[in-house]
Amino acid sequence: MLLRTLSAWMTCWTLLAVAPLAAADTGRAAQAMTTAARALLDATPAPQQAQLLQPLTLEARGDWNYTPRSRPGIAFKSMDKAQRDAAQALLAAALSAPGLVKVQSIIALEIALREIESFGFSRDPENYAFAFFGAPDAKAPWGWRIEGHHLSLHFTLADGQVVATLPQFLGANPAQVPRDIAAQGGPRKGERALGEEEDRAFALLNALTAAQRRQAVFSDRPFGDIVTRNAALLEPLAPVGIAFSGMDAAQQALLLRIVESLASVAESSLAQQRLERVRAGGLDGIRFGWAGATERGQPHYWRIQGARFLIEWDNSGGNHIHNVWRDFEGDWGRDALGDHYRRARGSAHRH
Repeated sequence: MLLRTLSAWMTCWTLLAVAPLAAADTGRAAQAMTTAARALLDATPAPQQAQLLQPLTLEARGDWNYTPRSRPGIAFKSMDKAQRDAAQALLAAALSAPGLVKVQSIIALEIALREIESFGFSRDPENYAFAFFGAPDAKAPWGWRIEGHHLSLHFTLADGQVVATLPQFLGANPAQVPRDIAAQGGPRKGERALGEEEDRAFALLNALTAAQRRQAVFSDRPFGDIVTRNAALLEPLAPVGIAFSGMDAAQQALLLRIVESLASVAESSLAQQRLERVRAGGLDGIRFGWAGATERGQPHYWRIQGARFLIEWDNSGGNHIHNVWRDFEGDWGRDALGDHYRRARGSAHRH
């Protein structure tokens, strides 16, 4: 076990800190996404296409949320079999195999909430909507997302490549399922949709010395939610916690394992692309900050922030997780498609 753990540390460390990386080639993923998206569009009746196709503007893309609400697009519950098959193919093209399982587990928690909560009748695992921003095209810019309660995944494509995979929001309620859920497709007792990420964060916290922990823990209370909520645009948060440069090699590897586990929700070339961006912003300035309880099952919050990115994790209720990964300049491909978004916004205003 120790040798496997050390090997995993070194793999992540090499990927992010040592080995030179060529720019990730995301062409295969882009092609698979475009093919699946076209199949979904072709399978969608004309009246529904108006719901599926949204404008490729920052205003439209920045209107996102992780709460149960009505949202643009077509939900699973409104799809026939051909649409569902294409939608599942689109998800499979964008996510790794473990990432797809994670997303399915998050959706299945709606079944758990339906049984556990007194108002659970409103929980619906079919209420996850796909939306396209611009029409799927092999060259022209377009984007898509899947969104519902505790899930919001965004992808942007242009010139045959995937240019952005953020924001990425994942949530889990309950974070650990308290009992077997009898309903078909329901989770089993003890299941943890985001268990790997939680374990890695506590592993890093517990690996810190007493002096380092005093640097890392910047508040004795969490914030009730992720600090950035569902902001369309955001600036870096206050630089709190312990710096990457203040950790030893084993601790640094533990931090990078947290980052890697969240990046690897995406298909492998997309995960590599995201990790390249983390490294390009510089590793030494990355900070790990903790707020609230330092024991499992108690309300807590942590964040990892670098020059270009922010990862937030909130478990203010002790068994209810909100997690987000944002890019200060690259959410929805803002940096890559800035001119296009400006032209699209100007055209929308003229009309």
